[in-house]
Amino acid sequence: MMLKRILLAVSLAIAAIVAVVGWNTLRLTSRQIEVKPLAPLALERDAVAARLAGALKFRTISDASSADINADEFTRMQAYLAQAFPRLHATLKREMVGQSMLYTWQGSDPQAKPVLWLAHQDVVPVAPGTEANWQQPPFDGVVKDGFVWGRGSWDDKGSLVAQMEAVETLLAAGYQPRGTIYLGYGADEEVGGRRGAVEIAKLLKARGIKLDYILDEGMLVTQGIMSGIAKPVALIGVAEKGYASVNLSVTTAPGHSSMPPQKTAIGAMSAALTDLERKQMPAELTGVARDMFDIIAPEMPGLNRVVLSNLWLFAPVVKQQLAQSAGTNAMLRTTTALTVIHAGNKDNVLPGRADAVVNFRVRPGDTVAGVMDHVKQTVNNGEVHAELDAGSSEPSPVSPVNSAQYTLINRTIREVFSDAVVAPGIVIGATDARHYREVSDHVYRFSPVRAGKEDLPRFHGTNERIGVDNYLEAVRFYVQLARNGAAA
Repeated sequence: MMLKRILLAVSLAIAAIVAVVGWNTLRLTSRQIEVKPLAPLALERDAVAARLAGALKFRTISDASSADINADEFTRMQAYLAQAFPRLHATLKREMVGQSMLYTWQGSDPQAKPVLWLAHQDVVPVAPGTEANWQQPPFDGVVKDGFVWGRGSWDDKGSLVAQMEAVETLLAAGYQPRGTIYLGYGADEEVGGRRGAVEIAKLLKARGIKLDYILDEGMLVTQGIMSGIAKPVALIGVAEKGYASVNLSVTTAPGHSSMPPQKTAIGAMSAALTDLERKQMPAELTGVARDMFDIIAPEMPGLNRVVLSNLWLFAPVVKQQLAQSAGTNAMLRTTTALTVIHAGNKDNVLPGRADAVVNFRVRPGDTVAGVMDHVKQTVNNGEVHAELDAGSSEPSPVSPVNSAQYTLINRTIREVFSDAVVAPGIVIGATDARHYREVSDHVYRFSPVRAGKEDLPRFHGTNERIGVDNYLEAVRFYVQLARNGAAA
């Protein structure tokens, strides 16, 4: 009799779970904004592409040690932009902040809160020895086969020149924004933004300017990258991860390799690094990651829809699966990357010291102090010394999704990239946007760039390029963002 009762209870529990899972799946409806088709925007395709290509000819490679390195290249590019966009430079006020630029497009309504669009002038260098692997030379600014080729076409001159192209287009049509639009173009984003974004943010704060929203480079319109969904996915970065590098060192008595002790500096360091790589900080399907999957779930077919609609039940399975891929794993946890190691200089000498650097990208919800606690608890053998490297930063605040500012960007994406599913996401790298947290509570990160799996290695890699059609979409995005902002 007792066994029958147990079986009945189990059967009822299973039936209840099945019913809840089914109900959650069936009641889920799309959370995408319904928009009307956008009227075509007349742009001179070849001329627009050529202006971007022209900006790629300048080797604006930033250097952390000095603003003077390649300074002439920045000056030459700035002169080129003034020539390429004459209406913008005749109408907007330009202020130089070192090599960085701040433009002011005065709005018609003094009561309307201003906004700030960000991009950066500098690019990363081409890896030595890889120049011959480029289909087009990285600094020739070539338009060919439907693409604009060159270092910076994607990151981030594509955004910068598209914004200028949009402003030039709007000025030609006699448009003036209701609220002031600032354009902030740092010259050292790739090396931390200390001379550019930090100083521009200080200038705005000193003037008492509080921005309605900030939009910087960030997440993309991806195709075929997120498993289980056929539509393009456009993610708006509502936060970015923090940054912490930890220096590890082991000091022992040096000696001769013919008489090695039981413990050596290299052995102790190797064990510590192995422990850190094996014992990762915990993955969490919460916060922004949870919001992202909640919004994407209704767009998923079949089993994926069922699973993502019922994370209360399937979260452990989903978390385990996501952790298998480097890209999705980075959304869920503070990542641990072993990046530098130094020890020894001769094959028959036991070194007296071994050094290593471990880089952590800190998930919103974790802290730099928490990273240090994790390191010290994991490497708790008294032999390894851990010290936080200078230049660490906490994760950014999470900008609200349920806000007029997020909705404005969301709607604009849907109008321009009408086939895309829009959701919030976490930027796993670092952008200039993190330096502006004191002048706006609404900081978002989105690049109007389409990318598939084959494109991701081009980011900071070989054969960086952007499709001409996609670039026209980017220009259209910024034009529409300005117009939608005026109507808000």
